[in-house]
Amino acid sequence: MLVLTETVDNAGCSFLASQFGDAGYAVIFPRPERGERGAMIVSRLPTQQGPASVGYLPHRAVSVTVATDGGPLDITGLYVPSRDASEAKTTRKRTFLERCRTGLPRGDAGLGLVLGDFNVLEPEHRPAYRFFQPFEYGFYKWLGETGYRDAFRALHPDTAEYSWVGRTGDGYRYDHVHASASLAAELRACSYVHEPRTGTDRLTDHSALTVSLALRPARTLPVTDPTEAAERVPALF
Repeated sequence: MLVLTETVDNAGCSFLASQFGDAGYAVIFPRPERGERGAMIVSRLPTQQGPASVGYLPHRAVSVTVATDGGPLDITGLYVPSRDASEAKTTRKRTFLERCRTGLPRGDAGLGLVLGDFNVLEPEHRPAYRFFQPFEYGFYKWLGETGYRDAFRALHPDTAEYSWVGRTGDGYRYDHVHASASLAAELRACSYVHEPRTGTDRLTDHSALTVSLALRPARTLPVTDPTEAAERVPALF
């Protein structure tokens, strides 16, 4: 399963959605309004509508449920708004995070993952940055208070990793996976993949983040290679 963030309603994201869809994958891509950005989920497992309902900027919170041998697994992909020092963007981000608190499933009930680009740091992030406000650290703390665990930190308690690096070389761990309490025991691996950000064929300014669980899908969809979908041309005769 893939969770893509900072998606837009443009030719590039439409191409990705089409390629995966034509190859048999389930694609959930609520199209953002012009000038907006959101999230997309691509799944090899059949999906149902998930329980998360943020309401405010809903294209930034995509929620699905998939069937596993351990029971239903809720997955929510988030793209939290970034901000500068302006009141408008600060209010926008604060409002979205407040709606997440009321719209996301609690971490002490069922199997669940909340993941994506949170544009939020853990309170103990090193280095520390003065720019971030209490409401931003508060969202990270709230996830823990409701039962979620930071999957990367659970498996790597002392490791310093950064998923975004600024022009001055300062690192930030903006991208997260949080697992519900009952899912934490099923965590097997969680790591950052930096090549999409640092490679010569750089795809993005963020590192990817992977997580592996000791769960098996109840069923998978028959899929083909999405990179070959564009080469399949209907026969004329």
